[in-house]
Amino acid sequence: MTGSATFAPLAHRAFALAMAGVLVANLGNSVQAVGAAWQLTAAGEPADVVALVQTALNLPILLLALPAGAWADMFERRRIILAAQGLMLLLSLLLAALVMAGEPPAAAVIALTALLACGIAVFGPAMGASIRGTVPAAQLAAAVALNILIFNLARAAGPALGGAIVSGGGALAAFVAAAASYLAAIAIFSRWRPAPPNDPGPPRERRALRAMVAEGLGHAAGSREIRTILLRAAAFTLGGAAAWALMPLVAADLLGRGPGVYGLLLGALGLGAVIGAASATFFRSRHSAEAITRAAGMIYGLAVIGVALQPGLAAMLALLVLAGAGWVQALSGFSVSAQLWAPREAVGRVVALASAVTFGGIALGSWLWGHFAESFGVDGALLASGAAMMVLPLLGLLLPMPAHEAP
Repeated sequence: MTGSATFAPLAHRAFALAMAGVLVANLGNSVQAVGAAWQLTAAGEPADVVALVQTALNLPILLLALPAGAWADMFERRRIILAAQGLMLLLSLLLAALVMAGEPPAAAVIALTALLACGIAVFGPAMGASIRGTVPAAQLAAAVALNILIFNLARAAGPALGGAIVSGGGALAAFVAAAASYLAAIAIFSRWRPAPPNDPGPPRERRALRAMVAEGLGHAAGSREIRTILLRAAAFTLGGAAAWALMPLVAADLLGRGPGVYGLLLGALGLGAVIGAASATFFRSRHSAEAITRAAGMIYGLAVIGVALQPGLAAMLALLVLAGAGWVQALSGFSVSAQLWAPREAVGRVVALASAVTFGGIALGSWLWGHFAESFGVDGALLASGAAMMVLPLLGLLLPMPAHEAP
């Protein structure tokens, strides 16, 4: 598929406006995460506590994804998105206020980070399920890939920007900047009018949340393809979470540097993620989902092992670009596959379930790798994580990824 086809969905105003909101919201979330992680690192917290920032960012998505997916299928998604952004704005302001009052305890930083992630947990399924109604069916795969591309563009720029903000104004400045981003997202989504309108109708609105969740689980349990996608996504993120969770300690402990370098490291990961997302449609048109998943895992694993060997900052940045590209090639494949194999009436719940296992893997993996690093060091955790990613492609011999297009 050509580059013009990759970006063709942006010609639709509803989709382009949605992507602007996704960019601004995730930019603020990325800056906030840098501020939270560095706040704990600068306070001298141990590796397992610092790694809890990633757990706090991802665990709520695991816990709330299915209810949020059901809400996305039951109610107007635009209202859900605006409510989530409003919650995140208020929580960011509260976090900034606590920092202004004095150095907040680690538990408060982690708890508020988790509450902010609840907003993301509600926002994500509503936004993901909305994409299907903003572009023609033929452009759905490209639109989903672009959504991931925009997310990772924010991840590329956000950490570097967050590092610069923290260097100049401390964590407080990062939290204020995040609040400003959420305010901008609210302004954008206030003007957003999806077409066709998302009108679930009275019968669906009257259905109990428990019934909607159970039906979503039933769709997943009854589909071998969806079960395979979920298992492969969970295994991939569980094994690979170490680099994302321990990156502030790579900067502080392995390199002996400050928040600016931390931002550069995450920025390199994010740059690679942008490359991976931008090229996802190209590779999907030429290679099977299984081949892409295997290659992405091995590239990511080799790059993480290279970082653990501490070859110097310049080499680390180059390796992290490769790691980010491999990471997002795989995650893009999981997300697109979940969209395409989901029944239309349950797309919100299936997309939410895919998000749940993906981010749940990151949450659990971050906690596990943080404890591993406490016993075996940051470099030891990165080596073990990279080695795990080299072994994971063997899962494809038993559970190969389904074809790109659902019948």
